[in-house]
Amino acid sequence: LLAFADHVAIVPGYGMAVSQAQQAVTELQVQLNRTGTRVDHIIHPVAGRMPGHMNVLLAEANVPYANIHAMDEVNEHMDRYQVVLVIGANDVVNPAAENDPGCSIYGMPIIRAYKAAQVVVLKRGMSKGYSGERNPLLERQNCRVLFGDAKESVQTILNELKRI
Repeated sequence: LLAFADHVAIVPGYGMAVSQAQQAVTELQVQLNRTGTRVDHIIHPVAGRMPGHMNVLLAEANVPYANIHAMDEVNEHMDRYQVVLVIGANDVVNPAAENDPGCSIYGMPIIRAYKAAQVVVLKRGMSKGYSGERNPLLERQNCRVLFGDAKESVQTILNELKRI
């Protein structure tokens, strides 16, 4: 999917921080850029364990600031992305926050990853996010889940892209 996409979004979350995958994410962006793919990093204001956590990690990994976007900047245009790669994020992309009044995070703004043509979610397992809510994004037709450590998964994807 990534090898043939023109426009990719990366949504980092706490799982990226835990696995310290930010440098591998930068390498993935560089590799995709080499093949002409535009890469945007979309940040949710509460992703991670404190506001700005993802911004700090991406800055440390030398992701160009021009490629980092706040959720509100791009949410209305998520359908323009061929692929959204969600790395260790769960609640911030959970569509139940928009459409399930019984959900404890109902009303919380989310990154609308589900609107992209394809979504790939990197997760350690099927555990729920910090909110404890089930994430129906994982059950959508346009979503694939790659289980494993975020850093190792990004490195595997990167190695496969280099082989193509």
